[in-house]
Amino acid sequence: MDLHELSTPPLTPELFEVRRLREPTLPSPLMLSERHGDMIANYTSDEERLLLSAVVGSGEPYPSDPLLSFELAGPRSHVAYAPEEVRAAIVTCGGLCPGLNDVIRALVGCLWWRYGVRHILGVRYGYQGLSLNSPHPPLELTPSEVKYIHHVGGSHLGSSRGGHPVGEMVDALEAWGVTQLYCVGGDGTMRGATALAREAEARGLQLSVVGVPKTIDNDIPFVSRTFGFETAVSVAAEAIKAARVEASGAPNGVGVVKLMGRHAGFIAASAALNARASDLVLVPEQPLTLGDNTLQNKDRGVIPYLKQRLELHGEAVVVVAEGVGQGTLVRATGQDASGNAKLGDVGPALRDALKVALPEANVRYIDPSYLIRATTARGADAMYCARLAEDAVHAAMSGRAELLVGLWGDEHVHVPFKLIEGRTKRLNLDGGLWRSLLDATGQPASWGIKG
Repeated sequence: MDLHELSTPPLTPELFEVRRLREPTLPSPLMLSERHGDMIANYTSDEERLLLSAVVGSGEPYPSDPLLSFELAGPRSHVAYAPEEVRAAIVTCGGLCPGLNDVIRALVGCLWWRYGVRHILGVRYGYQGLSLNSPHPPLELTPSEVKYIHHVGGSHLGSSRGGHPVGEMVDALEAWGVTQLYCVGGDGTMRGATALAREAEARGLQLSVVGVPKTIDNDIPFVSRTFGFETAVSVAAEAIKAARVEASGAPNGVGVVKLMGRHAGFIAASAALNARASDLVLVPEQPLTLGDNTLQNKDRGVIPYLKQRLELHGEAVVVVAEGVGQGTLVRATGQDASGNAKLGDVGPALRDALKVALPEANVRYIDPSYLIRATTARGADAMYCARLAEDAVHAAMSGRAELLVGLWGDEHVHVPFKLIEGRTKRLNLDGGLWRSLLDATGQPASWGIKG
């Protein structure tokens, strides 16, 4: 994990400490092997922690201070709740993403089969279903209900953006008797989860809120990779390869592929690197410079660069993240229900700009966004979904709250909500991923350099 990808407000050891609702005093029902002599325990110890950075050197943004470390995720030898005390609820929020149903299924399976929990609610249509006045009452979830849901894309519970006033949502949770809430979603979902947890605490309710981070953009701080990202990269790479086929099938063919990435270019860069079939990748972290006749630097920018590529190869492929060119080529128009800016549609705008500036080109446009979002999780990604869900259940059952579970480096860890507040995760244009991308495409590192 490249630590430079994160914004860097000051970090303190307290930000890494996870809140406990109650102490675990009951032996775990998991019946895993404990340490005997030299035998390694299968339970995760509270004493073992993962350093934020394993790299030693004065140039690192975060020193390898043992106090700056994460709790390891995993099952504990003692739990804080008897099964009959638990009434769990699961909610999926935001845009659809590969693996949502895998997570739901694994949450239900771990609660039911491993911990003996028999009261599991599925909140319908995201936070909009968290209301006593919702026209969509929660579902009762059982292993039979979710047995095959991972075979299809989307969310078995439905999803949405936005919700109700925090007090109204906590009223519903209190009325339903919920003691554990599992929130599956992106940065907006985690902000909502934080608000719910704090409102419950202010009321004196024992509500364990645990997040499972989901965003195709892969932009949640202190999480190396969100679930669904690898599947999305794989499908997006196929779209890029299709654009190459289209571009090669016409004289001066130019394929334009728009991918997700409101503020971060991880999926655009990763998919392009996977496909190795693009000539230019545009990401939100780098200002867009068209370099056409409306600008002074006529020998620099996207259009002069593509002219050179067409002259050399007779074809070109451009990958553009959806957050590129906002405020220049296109403009945001208001906000969505989650409070996010409604981005201007850069894909068609870029396509049209290229048609005008390159009249000799045959421009083809591909937007695979909904195909990517609606597919099922593939291979290791599906297994990762299950592991995250199990880690979330272990955390809640051990009495923890106000955290999300995620991968940091090669280890699964607990990330407190307070640690990610006010922070962002962005693609490092001096980092390894972007350097590899530049090598694969041949594009200039900066538009300040003649293409």
